[in-house]
Amino acid sequence: MIINLDAAKRYYIMTGRTDLLKGVDSLAALVQNDYQLNPFEKNRFLFCGSRLDRFKALYWDGQGFWLLYKRYESGRIHWPRQKESLKEIDRHQLIQLMDGFLIAPSVQSLEGSYTM
Repeated sequence: MIINLDAAKRYYIMTGRTDLLKGVDSLAALVQNDYQLNPFEKNRFLFCGSRLDRFKALYWDGQGFWLLYKRYESGRIHWPRQKESLKEIDRHQLIQLMDGFLIAPSVQSLEGSYTM
């Protein structure tokens, strides 16, 4: 079986921190109960714990769930850390995230930090 990211209808990331000790059933229940999404559709759901060098991906292939675990040997991912929510991203953003780039850079206010 080849894992094909292009077969996904949608890509979702759980922002914030998720307990990566959770398995297939717990993550599928999280998607369904907390966000009212059907984990049995051909979507990809990504979760990151407190360490930014690893994440999990959950998806249904029509016959069963896949739970993928990725740990970077060197480097880390720039996971959005705002409060926990499920955000939809596109394939390009997914690739950027996997390559270690920011997908939603924060803009900080410069108010009061300069004078004219």
